Amino acid sequence: MRVERTPVSVVCPCYNEEGSIARLVAAVADTFGRRGQAWELVLVNDGSRDATWSAISQASAADSRVVGINLSRNFGKEAAMFAGLSQARGEVVVLMDADLQHPVELVPRMIDLLREDGVDQVVARRTREGDGWLRSALSRLYYRIMGKFMDVELRDGVGDFRVLSRRAVDSLLSMRESNRFSKGLFEWIGFETRTIEYRNVVRGTGTSSWSLGSLFRYGMDGFISFSDAPLRLSIHLGLMAVVLGFGYLVWLFVSWIAHGVVAPGYLTTVAAVILFSGVQMVMLGVVGEYIGRIYREVKNRPIYLTAGRVG
Repeated sequence: MRVERTPVSVVCPCYNEEGSIARLVAAVADTFGRRGQAWELVLVNDGSRDATWSAISQASAADSRVVGINLSRNFGKEAAMFAGLSQARGEVVVLMDADLQHPVELVPRMIDLLREDGVDQVVARRTREGDGWLRSALSRLYYRIMGKFMDVELRDGVGDFRVLSRRAVDSLLSMRESNRFSKGLFEWIGFETRTIEYRNVVRGTGTSSWSLGSLFRYGMDGFISFSDAPLRLSIHLGLMAVVLGFGYLVWLFVSWIAHGVVAPGYLTTVAAVILFSGVQMVMLGVVGEYIGRIYREVKNRPIYLTAGRVG
């Protein structure tokens, strides 16, 4: 059966965004209404603890162009984005946050650029106004380091806010991995891309769920998902430990020849044991991270489960 696709689908993952839903729907309706463009808004409730699903249901009842997907629990933003892309019917798909930090008024320019240049992705690169100095510094450092080791290029300030062609969306959906890092997947599929700049917007309601700890875990997920450098580093550390250990044995042998058996040395021995044991534990931890991801992938569980749908 042939599915009739609307020209533009807007996909927004939602987590504790009850205060933003009405404003988001109004902004999308106003933006596309002025262009006379058909649209649908796909809102994915990712196990919110507040009344987000109720707000989505009310918005869908008031406007049939609003589609709501209620996940059975909090699967994380990556799974919520995948769920939204799976339900989007548009030939052009906009991916953005529900908190309006991604300015809706920028979307028409992005869509026009996608169509006029015949590209498959138009991404919005934001400034870091409003971010704390520590968060900004760590982000820049992260992108600088990751650029040297990852299999794909990540650009500072480029996130999930983007416009995708149907070909790009279908390519993303064809990758069924459960350990998803969309920033890397967007780059991995290739296709020609354009970038536009925009100023960071402060949240209108609520607070961000991204703490420094969660950002660090997210960054490590991306690093491990698109790089085997930690495994290679483990090999190098192991070889370094062997060289240091061998050098220490040579030093002990030379010391024995020069001075005979000397009782002192307990401190250096303990220090060497602690050093090499620490290196071994770090290497085991790195290998364990990769094995854990393999374990989750081979179980082949669904990326998300839905508890309801409206619209």
